[in-house]
Amino acid sequence: MADQSDDKLVVPAARPRLSLFATMVLLLALAAFALAAWQWFDSRRSFGLLEREVAKRLGEVDAMSRDTRALASQTRDTMGDVNARLGQLEARMFETQNQRLALESLYRDLSRSRDEWTLAEVEQVLLIANQQLQLAGNVKAALIALETADARLARMDRPQLTALRRMINQDMDRLRAAPYVDIVGMALRLDNVLSRVDTLSMVMEQRPVRPNPETDAAGSGFWRRLWREGIQDLRDLIRIQRIEKPELPLLSPDQAFFLRENLKIRLLGARLSLLAHDQASFRADLKAASEWLGHYYDGGNKTVADAQATLKQLLQSDVGGPLPDISASLDAARNFKLVRERTLR
Repeated sequence: MADQSDDKLVVPAARPRLSLFATMVLLLALAAFALAAWQWFDSRRSFGLLEREVAKRLGEVDAMSRDTRALASQTRDTMGDVNARLGQLEARMFETQNQRLALESLYRDLSRSRDEWTLAEVEQVLLIANQQLQLAGNVKAALIALETADARLARMDRPQLTALRRMINQDMDRLRAAPYVDIVGMALRLDNVLSRVDTLSMVMEQRPVRPNPETDAAGSGFWRRLWREGIQDLRDLIRIQRIEKPELPLLSPDQAFFLRENLKIRLLGARLSLLAHDQASFRADLKAASEWLGHYYDGGNKTVADAQATLKQLLQSDVGGPLPDISASLDAARNFKLVRERTLR
């Protein structure tokens, strides 16, 4: 009996413990289930968000892909245009290169022709300088011509022209060192006298002053005037002239003509001696011309007096010594031109 009562007492105490344990297990199971449900719901929600984000990104990628395809198509079209333009540019570049080669060839030909033309011009200027110096004795004009030739060569800027320019500068130094004489001015004064030789009045050609018949015949009648004019004509047949110089030369018309021509020859000789810088011949011709003017021509005439004064002034002038030789620069220019022509051949 006692054992049965003990069993009855123990069984009721174990059941509450089992129910508590089962409750706890149940609660834990419910909690785990709730946690799992919540995780599933959260995962589902996150997956939905991710799905929407992926769909959005895919839409954007699709839009970008369409844009990329459009851009690629546009790029292909642009590349086609670029290739076409590149082809045109290459053709133009080839044409331009051909034109450039042609222009370079033309420029070389023109440059060569321009150099030859400049050298020919320099040679001509040097020839003019020599002519001005030898024929006219014009030192100033010859110096200007040499300076012009040197300036033309300086603009060409060719090293091979240095020797020619050095020769021209040496000739310019010779001209600058020569004394300045106004040869042109003196020659013009001689030409002025020479041009008036035919108009100069000779002593033998002087005539006495004829009275004015109108003052004597004023108020007279016709017959009286006719009588007076007849008497006057008879008086004119005989001329009485008082000669103050006993040695007054009386020349025939032929002699007067040859005197004028010889005077011209003397003046021309003086002009040539002036251009040649021959002081002795220049003064000899002027002295002879001046003596003839004083002996055979009327010194009281203004034209004759002016001519004599001009010759006396020229007699006191100095025509200078021999002019320097500047033919070396002309010879150098001609030699350089010949060497250049042989080189080009």
